[in-house]
Amino acid sequence: MLQLSKMTTETRNPKTLELDAMSTTDILHVMNEEDRLLAKAIAKELGPIEKAVETIATSFEKGGRLIYVGAGTSGRLGLLDAVECPPTFGTVPEQVVGLLAGGHKAFVKAVEGAEDSKELGRGDLEVIKLTDKDTVVGIAASGRTPYVVGALEYANSVGAPTVALACNKESEIGRVSKIVIEVVPGPEILTGSTRLKAGTVQKMVLNMLSTVSMIRVGKVYKNLMVDVQQTNEKLHVRAENIVMEITSCDRVEARNYLKESEGSVKVAIIMYLVGCKKEEALEKLEKAKGHIREAIKL
Repeated sequence: MLQLSKMTTETRNPKTLELDAMSTTDILHVMNEEDRLLAKAIAKELGPIEKAVETIATSFEKGGRLIYVGAGTSGRLGLLDAVECPPTFGTVPEQVVGLLAGGHKAFVKAVEGAEDSKELGRGDLEVIKLTDKDTVVGIAASGRTPYVVGALEYANSVGAPTVALACNKESEIGRVSKIVIEVVPGPEILTGSTRLKAGTVQKMVLNMLSTVSMIRVGKVYKNLMVDVQQTNEKLHVRAENIVMEITSCDRVEARNYLKESEGSVKVAIIMYLVGCKKEEALEKLEKAKGHIREAIKL
């Protein structure tokens, strides 16, 4: 029989034993107090988080992918992080992938039994043709979800780097992963509701993994999103603002350079700063492996 009571995520929070009888004000205050503890819990795991970031960045440099695998809230958070990467960093949808037990339809309605199948976890990675260039991040608040365990075991078998993100120590997914991130947020105010603190720390760590790995491969210059995709008016203006901020040109010039660069913020910036045409800017950018800071030195 599954022993949930031994997991921190399943234990009762002594501050909320009478939760249903507490005032709205008191509940909100205790929720806020508990959430304040989360950054400190993550700070204890910055070492393995750094290892995971460097591993993911290496996968990107080799042409590999970041693949999140999870069930329920954990899987939805992985999928959410994945779909935010193309508009933010100009990546192709295939570069960061979110696999959710039960498929995308499980995002809005759970698929019964999907998370309990190791074979399904393995099968979903087989479908997307996992290789040893990819990094697989298994996400499970409990740390024992069979779907995630099966995926990580399969990833190990093909030589892909594996990362576990759990909210309990000595997790099962940690035992089958090469890099182990175990952030313990403590008991939830609503016992076992891991969409609360556990979900929040998972989101915070996923933000770190995707954002910092993208920075490492040149998707950011200074603290600006230089690979942003211009898919609406706001993002067109943001692209212009970025070019103006870095080059000190005016908006008319920014628009002209973006037009000449066919919408590439990076190319527009290099063209202006170096004083070159689009073709030369592209060549410099390719030699610098996408890093503006290096490209303008060439």
